[in-house]
Amino acid sequence: MTTELLLVFTILAVTIALFVSDRLRLDLVALLSLLALTLSGLITPREALAGFSDPVVIMLAGLFVVSAGLFQTGVADRMGKVLGRLAGHSEVRLIALVMLATATLSAFMSSTGTVAVMLPVVVSLAWNARLSPSKLLIPLSFASLLGGMLTLIGTPPNLVASNQAVAAGLPPLGFFAFTPVGLGMLAIGLLFMLLVGRHLLPARAPAAAEETARSVISQAELANIYQLRGSLFRVRVPPASPLVGRTLAQAAVRQRYRITVLAKQRSLNNGVQTEIAEPTTMIEAHDTLFIRGSEPEVAEFIEVEGLIMLPVSLGDDELLPSNLLFAEVLLTPRSRLIGKTLRDVRFYELYGITVVAIKRLGEPLAADTAATPLRFGDTLLVEGLSKNLDILKNENRDFVVVAEPVDTGSKRRAAKRAPLAIAIMLGMLLLMTFEIVPIVIATLLAAVAMVLTRCLSMEDAYRGINWESIVLIAGILPMATALDNTGGMQLIVSSLGGLAEYGPLVMLGALFFITSALSQVISNTATTVLVAPIALQLALALGVSPYPFLMAVAIAASTAFTTPIASPVNTLVLGPGRYRFGDFFKVGISLQLLLLVAALLLIPLFFPF
Repeated sequence: MTTELLLVFTILAVTIALFVSDRLRLDLVALLSLLALTLSGLITPREALAGFSDPVVIMLAGLFVVSAGLFQTGVADRMGKVLGRLAGHSEVRLIALVMLATATLSAFMSSTGTVAVMLPVVVSLAWNARLSPSKLLIPLSFASLLGGMLTLIGTPPNLVASNQAVAAGLPPLGFFAFTPVGLGMLAIGLLFMLLVGRHLLPARAPAAAEETARSVISQAELANIYQLRGSLFRVRVPPASPLVGRTLAQAAVRQRYRITVLAKQRSLNNGVQTEIAEPTTMIEAHDTLFIRGSEPEVAEFIEVEGLIMLPVSLGDDELLPSNLLFAEVLLTPRSRLIGKTLRDVRFYELYGITVVAIKRLGEPLAADTAATPLRFGDTLLVEGLSKNLDILKNENRDFVVVAEPVDTGSKRRAAKRAPLAIAIMLGMLLLMTFEIVPIVIATLLAAVAMVLTRCLSMEDAYRGINWESIVLIAGILPMATALDNTGGMQLIVSSLGGLAEYGPLVMLGALFFITSALSQVISNTATTVLVAPIALQLALALGVSPYPFLMAVAIAASTAFTTPIASPVNTLVLGPGRYRFGDFFKVGISLQLLLLVAALLLIPLFFPF
């Protein structure tokens, strides 16, 4: 083994180890890998930067903009209403409709974007049907992955596999080339979930306490979920209290007593005035304060400040003043809050909303909410005015509102432009299907049309692009070039060549298994970028068509079912579904094995060797 070959395999091993460890962002790892290959002389600067001009990178950016346009115009919101009318309260019908609707969207949008759009819709459907959301959310995440198998643009691995064929001088995979195999995979996934999977799903999250026409969760239910019983109190401020005439900052309530004042209420001649508490809030005689803290801390606060305890129950009327509401929001994979504290980002100043509690991996955190670094998948219990919660709903890059009170949601995102957004998407599909223009140009035309027709603003378009995915693909693509330059690709191919005597079908199964296993621990895009060139070389070495092998790699990369960290869509549903780590393995491993068998039957049928 030459020095160059040893060096490229070392960089590859370190890159995979960093992907698996999750200590650094995926895009940063890709850039570090790119720099290591360049500085070591394994690739030229031109080869290093070639990934950033690759058509698949440009096309993916355009598709993110198209997805953002569909989201902003409320296309999925309308779909959710239709689903609610069709499904009723039947669990089987709900699972089927949710999976079919999600797979349809995911065929044309990113899987993460699809789940972000559908998540609040599905949670609402579950509450209305008096079902635990955990019965629907794993089917939702799995359907988004299966839907990505349906079209060329359904998921980045499909684009990477097609681009690999083009790089080898072969025709690209067509827009609907994936559809026959993808439909078979979706049908198997749907039948498995209806016949077997749904019985393996937990009913962990509480169902709605009473049947209601609202597609929301009650304030009391949210308080129960976040274990707020015994930590929410109301106190009255008598005229003799030392607090009278002082602001919360002057009284240093949080620092001295480690409690949080959520709101204050004051009786006036024309009714009751309520305001969210902030450091400049002035306390006056006869004010009612809504506070959160432990019983001993609240008792000390009452005693020292001469306050009067008022009764409180977990009924909606007494949890918070009537014009203040609880809502539950989930951090998205691209949230700017990840790694920062609420104090760092000045959360209240930005949104006028208070974070009451944080839940991580299904359990409320006991730590100070303002000083806790946030992670992807955290759910936040927030309280604020209805108008401020509406603002939070529109921050779709950072948050997904998964449970909201009845008073929110009055705004609709440019709903009148939804038909226009659908027309633009259909136009893009026609251009791609009939190859009127190159696929990348069709994507850019659709992205620009979304902005010109005001389905979304230019700022929203830039925010809608998942830059981590863009940099990840552009940064990791040169790894294949380095392997090819040093002879590493040929070494891997010859190592797997021992399976050649068993025929291409066994090789196909081996590629599917390796790709599927890798996709459980590193991103499906990175997996495809690494494995697709090997699949191509194996096919050429065997003297068979490379398309079955490329198809197997692309499909296998989307089978990230067995862990909550295997795919961002699994992590997104982890908190709202109250899932545990083993829930995904219990349902996902069987489905994964079924799809392996299905791939061995379907891929050679539609893509002969």
